Amino acid sequence: DRVEACKLAGKNPNLECANFIRVLHNYNRTHVYACGTGAFHPTCAFVQLAGHKEDMVFQLLSDTVESGRLKCPFDPLQPFSSVLTDEYLYAGTSSDFLGKDSTFTRSLGPPPDQHYIRTDISEDYWINEAKFISAHPIADTLVCSIPGPDGVNTHFDELQDIFLLPTTDDKNPVVYAVFTTSSSIFRGSAVCVYSMADIRAVFNGPYAHKEGPDHRWVEYDGRIPYPRPGTCPSKTYDPRITTTKDFPDDVISFIRFHPLMHRSVHPLTGRPVFTRVRVDYTLTHIVVDKVMADDGQYEVMFLGTDAGSVLKVVSITQENWSTEEVILEELQVFQVSSPILSLEISSKQQQLYVGSREGLAQVSLSRCHLHGQACADCCLARDPYCGWDGHTCSRYIPASKRRARRQDIKRGDPAILCWGTENSLGGGRVEEKVLFGVQNNSTFLECVPKSPQAQIRWYVQNPGSEHRDEVKLDERVVHTDRGLLIRYLQPSDVGLYVCVAQEHSHFTYTLLHLKLQLITHGQLDKKPKVKEDAVVESRNAAETHQRYKHYLTAMRSPFHSLEEYCDSLWLDKRSSRVRGRGLGISKWKHMQEMKKSRNRRHHRDRGEGGGRKGQTRVVRTAE
Repeated sequence: DRVEACKLAGKNPNLECANFIRVLHNYNRTHVYACGTGAFHPTCAFVQLAGHKEDMVFQLLSDTVESGRLKCPFDPLQPFSSVLTDEYLYAGTSSDFLGKDSTFTRSLGPPPDQHYIRTDISEDYWINEAKFISAHPIADTLVCSIPGPDGVNTHFDELQDIFLLPTTDDKNPVVYAVFTTSSSIFRGSAVCVYSMADIRAVFNGPYAHKEGPDHRWVEYDGRIPYPRPGTCPSKTYDPRITTTKDFPDDVISFIRFHPLMHRSVHPLTGRPVFTRVRVDYTLTHIVVDKVMADDGQYEVMFLGTDAGSVLKVVSITQENWSTEEVILEELQVFQVSSPILSLEISSKQQQLYVGSREGLAQVSLSRCHLHGQACADCCLARDPYCGWDGHTCSRYIPASKRRARRQDIKRGDPAILCWGTENSLGGGRVEEKVLFGVQNNSTFLECVPKSPQAQIRWYVQNPGSEHRDEVKLDERVVHTDRGLLIRYLQPSDVGLYVCVAQEHSHFTYTLLHLKLQLITHGQLDKKPKVKEDAVVESRNAAETHQRYKHYLTAMRSPFHSLEEYCDSLWLDKRSSRVRGRGLGISKWKHMQEMKKSRNRRHHRDRGEGGGRKGQTRVVRTAE
């Protein structure tokens, strides 16, 4: 009935009119609390866990089924966030079918304190069209910006996701946050890292104050009521105050008009650890994993995008405390591009779980076999999960006793780690190609480096020259991520092109030798004009797609001109047709002889059956 009512309301039967789980939290060791949209009729219940980890049994407790309103959104596509702590469920959601009433709520809780608390429904000017991103036991103004040379910072001001990375101090995790820009002109994403201690210090600092709607926020220097607003009631703080109901009226009034702190929380590094600008996607989700490498510990970020890809990134701190952004991989997880909706990581299982509308995918954190089959390939990848074991690029295990393992994430210089490495990868083999281009047409010279961090440089050696000069880029010669585009190909462009990759460690290696040759208009216009019959013309029409191959063969043939080559080609074709025609005539004669014998036998049978009305003559025309 609820599904039918959802369809009648004009909702999508596949994407909206089903029970999509939006709330799933561990309540204790034996129970989890789950809520689903229920075809725009949210419902919650406890699920009991029984059995061992290998064969866990989930049992829904039917007597705990209750309404999920104020706990779970109606719309499965609406941004939503919740957190369960101290048996209380805190949620940021919408409380109505249309999704207009945004609210913060608290529900569940230990008995007998089991009732709802929500923000004032009349205060719509404060929570207006809210987009709930993430829920953690923290909140404040987080600054994520890039300092500009003229003092003007580039701000990433829209929070997309947060990940808490545990440390040795459980009370002070590292906070990773993904931001995007709200500007329609400048589109970009950034990742900033914060300290929980800095966040706590800001909450203990001064409050922000605003005299009116047309005034600026300034530091509040008046009297702060007791207990300090924002303090959680507890017996250790004040035995007389056990819940927020015991707060005096002046505390409640102060919180209403002073919801912000005056100071902001700035990143640990003073700037983002990773940025992406001028790309056709934005970062939306983040999870982080700690990885122990041979030269220290690294924090690898896995970033989901609205284009369906997942970026594997590491930020490397150098000796001068500067940071280097290294994109290890860019994965297209699903065959059909769909925005990433969730990311979860299991460091114990070494797996990444990616969710989208297309389904759920499991990806290994270490994919070392993709980095190549040579020591230099593995070293240049700079992947903390991988190392060279003397034979292959495999997962790096710090406790391994194998002495042959080689890994250097900070420098990634194969000239030091890989003995006998030449200025090329793959065992010293350099790919060689020959490319033909038509004059005044565009030609593309493809060359893609194996390492994502490599910078490509092109050099050209013209015919008759002994020197290689770096290719000069302009409006006609354009460098792209996948190669070199030459527009309006000219005779001066002919020569040997060399594609060279340079890594951050100044290690260079040659990827490609490409010989570019030119097909001029004169060579194209020298096609012979031969009169052909209809059969030959139809046969030529079927072979039109092979003409370009003939041109390439002509350029490599010993003939002096294209006309001489074509003359020889036509002679071969005509001689083959003559041979084929002779074979066809003999076959035709044989068929006619068989037909003649059948006719004679047929007439003889008819004559024996009762007379002939006439005679049939078989005439064979002479060739």
